[in-house]
Amino acid sequence: MKFFVDTADVPAIAELNDLGMVDGVTTNPSLILKSGRDILEVTKEICGIVAGPVSAEVVALKADEMIAEGRKLAAIAPNIAVKVPLTWDGLKTCKVLSSEGFMVNVTLCFSANQALLAAKAGATFISPFIGRLDDINLDGMELIAEIRQIYDNYDFKTEILAASIRSVNHVKQAALVGADVMTAPPSVIKALASHPLTDKGLEQFMADWAKTGQKIL
Repeated sequence: MKFFVDTADVPAIAELNDLGMVDGVTTNPSLILKSGRDILEVTKEICGIVAGPVSAEVVALKADEMIAEGRKLAAIAPNIAVKVPLTWDGLKTCKVLSSEGFMVNVTLCFSANQALLAAKAGATFISPFIGRLDDINLDGMELIAEIRQIYDNYDFKTEILAASIRSVNHVKQAALVGADVMTAPPSVIKALASHPLTDKGLEQFMADWAKTGQKIL
């Protein structure tokens, strides 16, 4: 499974990228706001750090304006994936931009039918929102499984990008059910390395090593 980091925090992206933990980046208007930076400037900087797709989201609501914004965002760098909402205008935009050879990430997906439409419109990525479904007592992971089955049934090439990931368990479950990509905040990616038994074992090793009175360096 590919790891995308869901942030516009450049130092955090660079740190994870240096460890080989970043296959791409996703941003959205909320993350741009949090960064406090100009969208074109920060997106260009991220594209210079990360070799994989960097999702930059349009903010218009009508197809003609979305297409214009998408082309402007795509001009930032060759690895831009234009992010559009799963609305009828967003699907129109997806069809146009994907036909022009641009990567398109269709976001805010909450049903398998929506995902089917996105694939038929030529989406590079579909972004089902796991956490937001869980928030209203629906099973976000069930949606991933449904999309996986539909895409496999018809050999759609659109990649399933598990989004709105809130926990390490979400990452594991998405991997088990067959998501192609997951996007998560840096804190969640770092938390994948944590386990209380690892900490306990390391503490015991260090205590025993101290008793030997030895040094390696």
